[in-house]
Amino acid sequence: MPFDFKKEYREFYLPKAKPEIVTVPRANYIAVRGEGDPNEENGAYQRAIGVLYAVAYTLKMSKRAGHEIDGFFDYVVPPLEGFWQMPDTETVDYGRKSDFRWISVLRLPDFVTKADFDWAVEAAAKKKKLDCSKAEFLAVDEGLCVQIMHLGSFDDEPESVAKMDAFLRENGYENDLNDVRLHHEIYLSDPRKVAPEKRRTVIRHPIKKCDGENSPQAKEGFHGLYSDHRGQHRWRAHLLRHVRQAGSCKKGVAEAAL
Repeated sequence: MPFDFKKEYREFYLPKAKPEIVTVPRANYIAVRGEGDPNEENGAYQRAIGVLYAVAYTLKMSKRAGHEIDGFFDYVVPPLEGFWQMPDTETVDYGRKSDFRWISVLRLPDFVTKADFDWAVEAAAKKKKLDCSKAEFLAVDEGLCVQIMHLGSFDDEPESVAKMDAFLRENGYENDLNDVRLHHEIYLSDPRKVAPEKRRTVIRHPIKKCDGENSPQAKEGFHGLYSDHRGQHRWRAHLLRHVRQAGSCKKGVAEAAL
């Protein structure tokens, strides 16, 4: 049986419809960055998805193309995922879709190296006659997060986010959304085939303890997103923002306890 990420890593792909805290390990992705409304017909987001799947299936079928990947085993291409952000705000305003900044990604098996990735980008571009130059080999170390299974339309996601926020206040945590640690979604339903009210989407936010004690990554300078793009080794190393004043967070905990 092919390796299926959803089944082997159920804690990350199939959470319950109520908030839970997880520590997400570092993983490698095929990634394409862009901005704008994801619903725009033939827009940047839809073109990015085409690039992702072209590279992903080139890697999956690499043996047939005569490219040997060390340690290769058959696998199911994982579901589409996305990291989302908007300028000048840590939250996501679904009424401003044209302002979205996104990183659309597909997870890679650990045996895929940067060299294998570069081969696949070039091979996919030639075979599909597609510009794959924006594809990146991206490593993401999410660390401590809260997540939930959202059931329903994408536009109704604020309801699930509100549940996560309440859960964090009740348990002494707060969101840690910034330019590095981003709003994360995993799409388990094909929107072309599944009605909006039946769609399943994993929503995940990075978090930290309210007392200001961050993870070890934060103390040393958290490297949330790493990019090695087309042979140019570029570390996207960022220090975390200053910890918010603990007082405001403790106020939220106290209010939740009333």
